[in-house]
Amino acid sequence: MANSNFLNQVFLTFVDNFKEHREDLSAVLLTNDKYLWLGSDETSTIERLSLVDTNKFTGHQQFRVAEFIDLPAPEDQEIDIEGLAYTDNYLWFVGSHSYKRKKAKPDKTDAQNFKRLAKIESEPNRYLLGRIPLIDGKLFSSCPHPENPDVQLNAAKLEVTTQGNLLMTALADDAHLGLFIKAEIAGKDNGFDIEGIAINQKRIFLGLRGPVLRGWAVMLEIELEDSSPGILKLRQIGEAKELYKKHFLWLNGLGIRDLRIDGKDLLILAGPTMDLDGPVQVYRWKNGVNLPEDVFSNPDFVQDIPYGNREDHAEGITLFQEVGGMASLLVVYDSPAKTRLVGDSSVIADVFKLE
Repeated sequence: MANSNFLNQVFLTFVDNFKEHREDLSAVLLTNDKYLWLGSDETSTIERLSLVDTNKFTGHQQFRVAEFIDLPAPEDQEIDIEGLAYTDNYLWFVGSHSYKRKKAKPDKTDAQNFKRLAKIESEPNRYLLGRIPLIDGKLFSSCPHPENPDVQLNAAKLEVTTQGNLLMTALADDAHLGLFIKAEIAGKDNGFDIEGIAINQKRIFLGLRGPVLRGWAVMLEIELEDSSPGILKLRQIGEAKELYKKHFLWLNGLGIRDLRIDGKDLLILAGPTMDLDGPVQVYRWKNGVNLPEDVFSNPDFVQDIPYGNREDHAEGITLFQEVGGMASLLVVYDSPAKTRLVGDSSVIADVFKLE
């Protein structure tokens, strides 16, 4: 692997019935208790692996999101989980919030593929932004706060609307993003597509894979509050008392594929908005959790992440120093190269030194 920051590889082993989904991992999060949490963009479940060695995670446990949160559509319709974050005894997750266009398939006729390529779909479960209480490696619908038993922790989701949820309703008239949403542009066509979540105190940062506007990537910042049991609403934030803030980032024309907080900095995994292989890069947005809205920012380039030919698309990053003992990032891939697939149940992730 031609990357001077490459440190080592880590084996992730799942139960056999997850075999196909080890090839579509889209979110990863290492918590302080050395559990590795993962999301797939083809399921409505959250996966948990346990550290058994410095380069092995096994003991796969699967959690059905539907057990904790009412889904707007049947459970067999994917949530398309694209980001995971942990704060204050809650595991947060976000779906892509995107439209999808049917793929042309090699086993179909040209006439059939013409029709497929014209079909745009919206799936209600993709518009989930929610939290689930996480205590000692287990998820709960509701439980007492571990340090303050008088406080109850409850699973909740941002209120669902006919447009998807309250955020999509708020963005529908946005000067930069509204037309992409109203026109129902598919995520992989530079349409609206959330692919990362990071949380600092009460502020939630959502990274957009698309749209990229004249080369500028977009990040949203929101705050949520309880509205009714199990339901969250947007709080007014910023000087203008809007329901969201916008940040524009120069990532060399790339969109945001994942986010991670490192102190007061935001680490950004950047990659193509469209259906391309690369480039894939990591950026550090210094003091990114404290910047005002409506400014243009130039995060610092950190390093390239290798990518393959129609394979090895980096989709998720998490800080890995708790395991590796030095500043490092664990990277998981969508469409992993066949050489990453071990047996029927394992897939190999990479660890890179973090500058």
